[in-house]
Amino acid sequence: MAIEYGELGELKEGSYVVIDNEPCRVVEVSRAKTGKHGSAKVHITAIGLFTKSRKTLTGPADQRVEIPIIDKKVAQVVAVLGDKVQLMDLENYETFEVDMPDDESIRSKITPGAEVEYWSVLGRRFIYRVR
Repeated sequence: MAIEYGELGELKEGSYVVIDNEPCRVVEVSRAKTGKHGSAKVHITAIGLFTKSRKTLTGPADQRVEIPIIDKKVAQVVAVLGDKVQLMDLENYETFEVDMPDDESIRSKITPGAEVEYWSVLGRRFIYRVR
């Protein structure tokens, strides 16, 4: 698994973090100032990249967290198979299937021959956008 480690206090809106083995994008960060018994507390709200579910994480600013390494690549759509899309990586010509995106603005542009940007995160892949 491609993971780095960082501190909870270093995360900002728009950064990525792993919560409950799900890679998530941080949408909100709030900090409580240092009390007399220790470090500042950080409260993070994030949205899962695959499940789209809302997740929260609260802890001291110096708590170690997992940060997913996101591999952004380009592929060509080979075939649309109902709720799956067959892609061919344009670097190594590997073919594989991913789920059809839920976002209608992306979904409507996916046709055989179209180029898409896909993200590979923690061994899973999804279409991020149509180029």
